[in-house]
Amino acid sequence: MIAPDGSEIRLLSMTDRARMVHCSLPPGGISKAVSHRSVDELWYFLSGSGRVWRKFVQFEEVIDALPGLSLNIPLGTTFQFYNNGSAPLCFVIVTIPPWPGEDEAVLQPGRW
Repeated sequence: MIAPDGSEIRLLSMTDRARMVHCSLPPGGISKAVSHRSVDELWYFLSGSGRVWRKFVQFEEVIDALPGLSLNIPLGTTFQFYNNGSAPLCFVIVTIPPWPGEDEAVLQPGRW
């Protein structure tokens, strides 16, 4: 399944209060910049390498996405990521509450 940001996602598990997916972005891939209407996300990077941009009100950062990195995407954060490696960039995402549908992601001006 393709996420609204253009990455590939696969459902791993879910409950009434959360959903976990595996996310993958191919080498050279750049996601669309989005923000969410109602969910928080927790990310954990498994393999590959890339960069993540997050912007929330006055806070803005770009960080290296490498295996073992964990980060959060609080409600209202605009974010974008890209794969700068030669293998897929893979990570686990937990969405709280569960992803409500395609209208959840709002396209935003991006960094890349």
